Amino acid sequence: MERAPAGLLNRLLGALGGVACAVAVGLGAYASHGASGQAQTWLQTASLYLFLHGLALLVMSPRAKRRLEQAALGALAAGMLLFCGSLIGAALFGWPTRLAPVGGSTLILAWLTLGLSRLRR
Repeated sequence: MERAPAGLLNRLLGALGGVACAVAVGLGAYASHGASGQAQTWLQTASLYLFLHGLALLVMSPRAKRRLEQAALGALAAGMLLFCGSLIGAALFGWPTRLAPVGGSTLILAWLTLGLSRLRR
């Protein structure tokens, strides 16, 4: 498997992970104190997924040396933004959640790819 330079992309993915975790904490607070009903449920779900996947990006991005790992982390970032962004948009602006399944499927594929990449040396 070809190795890729672990430079700018890894740093950007790690930075995105840190920002996602910070936003998740704020979303969780807003969900607990400023939202109710379905909006609260969407925001709590988005907060949880945003935090967990942001933390995963923060921890795994410095270790991603192969192109497959970097692509999987890129897919993780895209899936996180699509899934969580869709739920946040629905909760705050009444937008449809059509992108949530796309984001969720992308997250699943990213995790499968990361798992399979661990089988390779």
